[in-house]
Amino acid sequence: MSVQLDLERLEKAAEMLKSIAHPMRIAILNLIDQNERMSVTEIFEGVGINQAVASQHLRILKDRGILESKREGRQIYYSIRHEILGQILSCIEKCEF
Repeated sequence: MSVQLDLERLEKAAEMLKSIAHPMRIAILNLIDQNERMSVTEIFEGVGINQAVASQHLRILKDRGILESKREGRQIYYSIRHEILGQILSCIEKCEF
């Protein structure tokens, strides 16, 4: 029995995983996952970094299709775009290193 792999889909998955493979991005994603959606201010205060650093990580995650954003007045709110990422984050938390 042969399993045909969709290489394009696997490449997209690999790129997504590479994008989250940073301790601060994992922390940001965990925080957003616990709260469903958060503003930039809530995120940088929640993970204890300055706004410029948070914005840089958020831009990477958004550009790679991991996060989506919505402007409401002066605030931009971020949420996780794919439910499966919550399961991946849970799996990471369960790992013992």
